Amino acid sequence: MQIKNSSQKRLVLATGRAHPELAQEVATLLDTEIVPTTAYDFANGEIFVRFDESVRGVDAFVIQSHSAPINDQLMEQLIMIDALKRASAKRITVVSPFFPYARQDKKHKGREPISARLVADLYKAAGADRLMSVDLHSPQIQGFFDGPVDHLWALPLLADYVKQTFGSENLTVVSPDSGRVRVADIWADRLGAPLAIIHKRRDPNKPNQVQVNELVGDVEGRVCILVDDMIDTAGTIVAAAKALRDNGAGRIIVAATHAVFSDPAVERLSGPDVDNVIVTNTLPINKTFEKLTVLSIAPLIARAISSVFNDDSVTSLFDGHV
Repeated sequence: MQIKNSSQKRLVLATGRAHPELAQEVATLLDTEIVPTTAYDFANGEIFVRFDESVRGVDAFVIQSHSAPINDQLMEQLIMIDALKRASAKRITVVSPFFPYARQDKKHKGREPISARLVADLYKAAGADRLMSVDLHSPQIQGFFDGPVDHLWALPLLADYVKQTFGSENLTVVSPDSGRVRVADIWADRLGAPLAIIHKRRDPNKPNQVQVNELVGDVEGRVCILVDDMIDTAGTIVAAAKALRDNGAGRIIVAATHAVFSDPAVERLSGPDVDNVIVTNTLPINKTFEKLTVLSIAPLIARAISSVFNDDSVTSLFDGHV
């Protein structure tokens, strides 16, 4: 993908150390190079970043995936943004395929933070002009950032793979909870499949523990596609898969964008209740298992960066599903 622009702007890709393979794939698709960077940690844990060539006047895109240790990855990205600002970059776009602290987007009880808003404020304070992310946990996070936000969707990539691999007959799309119903409904429209919903309750005082209560919809003998934005410990997904299995579902396929895979996710997903797991590489995946398929998100990010750089429409990338 050759980057050209009549105004002779210069595009620069910078990446942190969290997921350099994804950044390199994006750079290759854009027919460009990642800006040479020196980055290291001091003995006390402080992070140092310096760009090894001029970035004056550039249109910079700072790619960082926020895997564990998430606070180190976030701080490194903020320091990179600050370095670009102080080196006179013309525009700085944060590319966070997995937005850090996205689940803390509202207060459940008194005296709690809204950490997703804090992260957006940190990006702005560091000097970011624009934000790009994939499948935000809640769409309203777009409103936390005071500037343009490009909310990319992995749904077409995942859904098209499911359709090509498993066909479109006898499929049922399943939302693992009420919060994913709208996304599951778009999946159902794209695949031409019926929708089922699992109602669950979560104790706010017990993180990562889920109680499944009721299944709405017909899943008996059907190929069920459980869809979610992320898999962390896999408690929600596996509990939902067990509920489907108990109600006579045939094949159970899990499709999610962000593979956080905190322990004991791999062990749970390797169990008998899940037949296939399909994710993207928004995060580095260091834990693989036989049932896992990883799709690359790099082509989507590369097209979005190209569109932003050339002042083209980003919305047109998603067939109206934004």
